[in-house]
This record gives sequence, structure tokens and C-alpha cells, in this order.
Amino acid sequence: MSFFYSSQSEYPMKTNDKSKWLDAHHDNLASLYTFTQCIALSDIHADGNWKLVIGDLGADNFSSKLKVFQGVSLIHDRSLQDLPNGVVSFYMDTHEPRTPAIAVCSGPFIYVYKNLRPYYKFSMPSLEINASEQELWTQVKDGKINSTALREMLENLKNEGVQLTVRSYKITQVNPSEIDLLDAYVETFKDFTLRKQPVITCMGTLRKSSTDDDAISCLIIGTENCSIYVLDPAAFTVLKTMSLPSVPVFMNISGMYDVEYRIIATCRDGKIYTFKRVNTTPKYCIELSSQPVGIVRINKTIMVGCMDETLQCISDKGKRLWSIKLPASVMTMELLDYTAKGISAVLVALSDSTVHMYQDKHLVDVIQTPDVINALKFGRYGREEGNLILTTRGGGLIVKILRRHADFEIKDISAGPPVSQNTKLNIPKKTKLFVSQSIRERENPVAMFRTFQRDLSLFRLNTARQFSQILESNCSPISSNPKEPLKISAMVQGIGPNFKLMVTIQNTSLARPSTNLFITFEFNNKFYSVKKPRISIPFLVPGLDYIFDTIVECKSDKGISDDIKVLVFREGQSCPLLTAIINMPVSEMVMDG
Repeated sequence: MSFFYSSQSEYPMKTNDKSKWLDAHHDNLASLYTFTQCIALSDIHADGNWKLVIGDLGADNFSSKLKVFQGVSLIHDRSLQDLPNGVVSFYMDTHEPRTPAIAVCSGPFIYVYKNLRPYYKFSMPSLEINASEQELWTQVKDGKINSTALREMLENLKNEGVQLTVRSYKITQVNPSEIDLLDAYVETFKDFTLRKQPVITCMGTLRKSSTDDDAISCLIIGTENCSIYVLDPAAFTVLKTMSLPSVPVFMNISGMYDVEYRIIATCRDGKIYTFKRVNTTPKYCIELSSQPVGIVRINKTIMVGCMDETLQCISDKGKRLWSIKLPASVMTMELLDYTAKGISAVLVALSDSTVHMYQDKHLVDVIQTPDVINALKFGRYGREEGNLILTTRGGGLIVKILRRHADFEIKDISAGPPVSQNTKLNIPKKTKLFVSQSIRERENPVAMFRTFQRDLSLFRLNTARQFSQILESNCSPISSNPKEPLKISAMVQGIGPNFKLMVTIQNTSLARPSTNLFITFEFNNKFYSVKKPRISIPFLVPGLDYIFDTIVECKSDKGISDDIKVLVFREGQSCPLLTAIINMPVSEMVMDG
């Protein structure tokens, strides 16, 4: 594959001798506006010369196109009916030559191309329409209600949580003052059959019965109606339907449909759900710290980039292994799987115009780019393996090639603890005490087990008693009363003898405010005095933090300290709602000048 530096580039591409990448092509004027899920690399003509297939969103809603690049030249350009949500390359038959098909999902439809020509259009199966919505359109058709009444009734259904059709949603978005536009819209569509089809949100492929590169694959479709569909590539029928609690946005698929497979789906509710072959409902649920931006699976671990600027690693059993704080927001992610060298890493594009490469939790490379990266794709391009395709926010196209002699020895280039911390300790051999204890355990296993069970039962009993006492006396910083959902925390500032005690109270309910509360303190008069022993609490709005402070004076000069209890009461009640115990620090001695 012959690449060249584009004359349209405003940034001269200089290759650093220590860099792991060769700069093959850079075109700032490519006008490509796309995302990672809308890019695919495919051997379209089965000639060994892989092409770059891009679902371009265009500059507006009416210029979406399917673009195919060979080398640095655009060889195919076809308009799309709607904005693309995903592009994949897959084999749907066993005909010779083994040419793959290109599937583009757009709205509720999947457009399949073979040899860059339209081959098949698949429509997602229709969903059940709400009976009230259907009845309203029937009344409009019969002339029983006008368009204004139709809009008001549809708006009421929408507020009640009814999932309306696209036609009804568009009516609710029309301004009520635009009567002519509303009447024209209703008049145009009232005689058409009302249909409700699920909109596709993500798409992937799953090999059917073989692990070969050119094996027949099924299409895996995620939709807005919180479902995942498995489509037969030959007849385009639904083989299996899986239900989710939320809308899937990213999927990672592995295995074979006829043998065993695993589908990992990240959803809009900030959770990860896992399916296996025998499941139609999720087997595992993993809750993330924030909304997901991308997902990559390496061996038995799942790497997730989140909106809180973290890269999290989770095992396939749902156990959180580690989390890394990133220097900027995550834009997109891609798997770097270079089988020629046996290298697996994750590429993370950040909003500070860099692409970070991680092996496990080690940062092994940073790629500087002239603009923020919106899409990444790693794989074979042309006749060369190890290519990285990048598209920028401004529409530019960048192609990089991985050096054949690139050093991928794990050397974390990020600032962190010294290397000595990773050195294994010289643990001594088994001592005589360890050996004697082992012999004792072998000789008295029954008695030791019974003793352990008795101590464990006593421990659980004492824990339950203490917990019961805490609930009865409300000696907890979080209220156990569902009618009074409050939370309290306290902080001490100063070195003494005068301390500033700051108390933070939050109403954790969804919509119920709290009133008629006050704060008081319990302390030893020999050690401390409090300037404001009683603090009235105003109206507590749910979700907000309220901070109250007072001055605590330490009377003792003997270098000892005691605890102060912060109690929250309701007016007229003798039992506290909340209790916080503060371990006061030792006061510094007062120096007489």
C-alpha cells in the first residue's frame, strides 16, 4: 500500500525516531464527520487490498454518505437515507470469491451492500402500539377530533410515560400557535397506517459456527426499546431476542452463536450487562461510576472509559480490578490487537488532542494529534497490517502505521510510584512455628472448626446487638427512618485552643423537605465549651448541603482530648434523628508572649 503526505495538510508530519508510529497520511480537508462505530476495514473485492469504509454523518442531516477509501483516494461515495448509527463488515454466505458484505444501520433499517452495490434492506420488527394512541389517530381519520385536540391528548399520553410512535412525537413538538403547520402535518399522515419500529442504537457481528476470518456471521442489533436482536445472515430473520433494563449504547461480542458466546452491553443507565448463549435476560450487572463512553474487552477483562475522566478495568465476573484518572475527558476507545507481535492494548482518545495507549494499567505511549479525535480504527488497511485510522473533530483524516520494530516492553511513562515498589519481597522459608501450627491443625481439625464456628456465631450476635442499639438510639450519621432521610458529617478546623466545628447536613429525599430541626452538642464541660450549644436549622431543600459552624474552646492544658457528639433533634421529640461523634484533636499549648 503506497501512502503519501497530503499536500492539503496544514501540519507538517514529522516522524520521531523514538515514536512507535509512522505518519503515512494527513488530510485536514477530508470532510469526514463520523464516530468509531461507523468505521470498518474490509476486503470488499476479495483481492487482499483492504478498504476503509466510513459512514459519514455529513455537515447536516441531508448529506449522510457511505464513503469507501482505497489508500488515500475516495473510490466510492453513496448517499444514505438517514444518519448512520453503525457500520460493520461481515460474511453472509459461502459463495466464491469470498467477498464480505457491508451493513449500515440507520434509524429502524439495516442497509446491506455487496460489491458496493445495494443488496438488501431489512426493517426491524414492528412494536405494539399503545391502544389510546391508535384510537386517537382513528378519530382524526374519521373527523371526530381536530389536530389541536389530537396534539393535546398526545401530549397527555407522553407526560404519562407512554412510548409514542415517531409520528406522534413530532406532533407534540409542533408549536400550538402554528395551526396551519399542525393541520397540514395531520392531513398528510392521517390516512397512513400507524407503525412503531425500534430505532437501532448499536450494531456488531457474531460468528455463527466457525472461528475462521471469513466465517459466516450473524448481526447483533441493539435498539431503543431496550432489546438486543440476533439476525440470521442468510434469511435476515430474528433468531433470538434479549431484553435489557435500559437502552444499549455499546456492545462487545465474542464467541460463536452455535457453540458459546458472550455479549457485553453498556447502557444509558451507567451499567454493564452480560449475556451468554442460554440467557435472554442479563446474567451479570456491573454498575459504573459514570456514564460509559466506550468499551473494549482484552482477554478476560473489560476496559471502560467513563464521563468522569476515568479508565476502569473490570473482570468478566463483575469485579472491579483498578481505575485510572485520565488527564482529560474520553472521546472514544479502540482495541489494538496486533497478532503478529502478540500485542493487545487499548487506545483512548482524549479531549486534549492526545491518544493514550494502555497495556493493562500502564501508559506505554502517547500520540499527539493536531485536533481532537472523534473516531479510531486499528487493523489491516491496504496490504499493510497495523494501521491506525483517526478522524478529527474538524473533519480531517490521519493514517498511521505501527513500526515493525516498535518496542512494546511495559515501561509506564506516566508519573507514579518508584519501580522498587513492584519488586517482590524476599519472603523467608517456612519457620518451625508455621510447621508446628500446621501439625496442630491436622491433629485437631474438628475441635478447631467447632471453636471457629462458635466464635463466628458470637461475633455475628454481638454485631447484630450493636447494630440494633444504633438503630434504636439513632447513633448513626445516616438516618434509618424513611420519613426523615437525612445525612450528617462534621469537620474540625484549627490547632487549638479554639477550634472551628463545621457540621454539614443534607436532605437525601427526592421531593420532601425537612423543617423544625435543631443541632445540639454533648461534651465534657471540664474539657470544652461551645459558643453556640444550640443551632436552629432552617428549611432543608432536598439534595443541597447546609453547613453550620460554631467555635469550640479547649479548657484543658494537659494535652488530652475527648469526644464531642453532634445531635440533630426535631422540635418536641426527645430521641435524636442523627448522631455524629467527633474525635477532637489534642490542643496546642498557648504560648504566653
